[in-house]
Amino acid sequence: MTRIGYAAGAFDLFHVGHLNLLKHARSSCDHLIAGVVSDEMLERNKGIRPVVPLAERLEIVRQIRYVDEAIAETVPDKLDTWRELRFDIFFKGDDWRGTERGDRLEREFGAVGVEVVYFPYTMHTSSTALRRALSLTDQNGERAVSN
Repeated sequence: MTRIGYAAGAFDLFHVGHLNLLKHARSSCDHLIAGVVSDEMLERNKGIRPVVPLAERLEIVRQIRYVDEAIAETVPDKLDTWRELRFDIFFKGDDWRGTERGDRLEREFGAVGVEVVYFPYTMHTSSTALRRALSLTDQNGERAVSN
């Protein structure tokens, strides 16, 4: 039986943490689908506007050798995504483990037989940290904030 995995993320400002998530996910399933969260969903759910537009993020993720297919994630409910794709395993960074959102995700997916697997969150690199560093730099590449 082919085990289908699903890893969702913004994949904005693609970095080694994203690569690690996809690499580990692929090693735990036979077919990996990466869900790239749409610009609208990111703005609605996280209040952030992505630096890299959805079409470009999809193309980047599609080119990662661990990814068998990449789709735009345009609905807020992960169960709706599951109903369409029928994956067996949902992969998430362990920053969700033990949170209200993570617990709800585990209950909802458990009810339909989907396993939730957490992978270590890359602490030293994140899109949030990269976004923060970029905001401290002006258009000439010089630090906009003095020490």
